Amino acid sequence: MSLVTADDVDRAAARLRDAVRVTPLEPSRRLSALTGLDVWLKREDQQPVRSYKLRGAYNLLAQLTPEEAARGAVCASAGNHAQGVAYAAAALGIRARIYLPRTTPHQKRDRVRSLGADAVEMIIDGDTYDDAAAAAKRDAARTGAVVVPAFDDPRTIAGQGTVAREIVEQLGRVPDALAVPVGGGGLISGALTWLGERHPQVRVIGAEPLGAAGMKAAVASGGPVTLEELDLFVDGAAVRRVGDATYAVVQQRGPELCEVPAGLICCEMLDLYQSDGIIAEPAGALALAALRQGLDLPAGSTVVCVLSGGNNDVSRYADIVERALVHEGLKHYFLVEFAQEPGALRQFLDEVLGPDDDITRFEYVKRNNRELGPALVGIELGSPDDLAPLLARMKAAPPQITRVYPDSPLFQFLM
Repeated sequence: MSLVTADDVDRAAARLRDAVRVTPLEPSRRLSALTGLDVWLKREDQQPVRSYKLRGAYNLLAQLTPEEAARGAVCASAGNHAQGVAYAAAALGIRARIYLPRTTPHQKRDRVRSLGADAVEMIIDGDTYDDAAAAAKRDAARTGAVVVPAFDDPRTIAGQGTVAREIVEQLGRVPDALAVPVGGGGLISGALTWLGERHPQVRVIGAEPLGAAGMKAAVASGGPVTLEELDLFVDGAAVRRVGDATYAVVQQRGPELCEVPAGLICCEMLDLYQSDGIIAEPAGALALAALRQGLDLPAGSTVVCVLSGGNNDVSRYADIVERALVHEGLKHYFLVEFAQEPGALRQFLDEVLGPDDDITRFEYVKRNNRELGPALVGIELGSPDDLAPLLARMKAAPPQITRVYPDSPLFQFLM
């Protein structure tokens, strides 16, 4: 028997009626034109906490007994769940302690403080979500506080499942497919639960960050596993181990899972901002970016993507632009052995760079000897097609030039 049922989701929807916002469901002309599909965006970035996480947090806290509420609550989060708990705790009059990893952007930390006010104590502990979760668990064992899991609890799952229920109500029909981001699995398992019982014909597609695909690893291994390496760029979906309860639902329902590279997520974030006027965090753009990879859907199919969060720190945009340029083949890095003599740089500029090529980074690494000095050179192209001519000119040029590929260990120090 399932830990969560569609009836649980329906009851959660009634419980949340006056606590969360019915977020807009909007057509995306840009993504529809790009993919040939009928694409709609579920704007969970429009919640009071700018993400869907409020649904699960409030649904759990609202069901505490008076005795449990008196003991207070404790949770761990990469940022969005913390905001949901902070908002819900303040609204319900429950004291809460919230553990955040050091990687949580300052914008999210400030929002937790603002939303929780006097009801919440924020504690920074560990480098990843899982480190913070371990600290929260120790706190609960010591103090008796009620743990509010970010995803691995039937009440959290039921709350997140109300997103799918709301989509069908707003659309007035069932979509052909629903694309959702996947971190620990709360949203996808809630959507699978409700749709699986009410509208099993809907295809559910889970998008995971490349380098943090914990659910795909769990499915391949027959159960949740701890990822040895974790790419933290998509901080809202970077979970080292998915939940036992969320995995159980995924294993039972069998959704489609795909991995999305960070560069493509960044491209979608920039398009959302520049074309649609929408600020999305990396996890918020994850499901939308999955569409750009190409899904096996008939032309004109109706697809709803959950734009899951809008808590992006403005200080990250330089990195986002850089990653997008690299992904699109417009930004490349090279190590150039410049001769330490007058005119060497001018010769490089004249003989190697094309008319639309631009040096965006230049720094000497070290001087090997009196004759040569290696420099790291970043070049932005006018078009991806300009790369082959550039490489040909580099091969013919006097300096020794080595390309730094994106999969090189050295490249991680450039981003």
